[in-house]
Amino acid sequence: MSERENIQQVASRLVGLRDALELTPEQVAEACGIEVETYRNYESGDFDIPISFIQNLASIYGVQVPELLFGTSPRMSSYYVTRAGKGPRVERSKAYSYESLAEGFTDRIMHPFLVMLEPNDNSIAKPNTHSGQEFNYVLSGREELHIGGKTLVLNPGDSVTFNAQLPHYMQALDGKPLVFLSLIASE
Repeated sequence: MSERENIQQVASRLVGLRDALELTPEQVAEACGIEVETYRNYESGDFDIPISFIQNLASIYGVQVPELLFGTSPRMSSYYVTRAGKGPRVERSKAYSYESLAEGFTDRIMHPFLVMLEPNDNSIAKPNTHSGQEFNYVLSGREELHIGGKTLVLNPGDSVTFNAQLPHYMQALDGKPLVFLSLIASE
């Protein structure tokens, strides 16, 4: 499935959730603390939808993140195994994709992802914020993490834990792909 198709499917689930809750775009935007135009852009399916927004929306309206991202409801409450390469994937852009590693586990307080980031131009990176904490562990490549006005470089085997409410974004260094494990813990 292409990046655009992924975004359009998530956008249609946003519209479906809003319709099911009988809310206006203005009400959802206000609840999420974003401009209504930004929310309308997300619903259009023509704009990238940040995972931080999906997590925030899921938290506010009491749905599971996988329901919005993948259209499935987690069912397992004791354990859930994700086989290598078999987690649902979402492409946020040509340079950034991630694989959910616990999609079938219900009522998670953490969201583990395997993130693949291709090298790209720093000018297209957009800072992101979301509630909770984030942990990144670099598996391969080198990560340049911009967080709260600081720049950190992480090599394979390095990890970082940070307050995800600080503006942050990642870049792959050295013209090589970056692969890292990301755990996002909800509050």
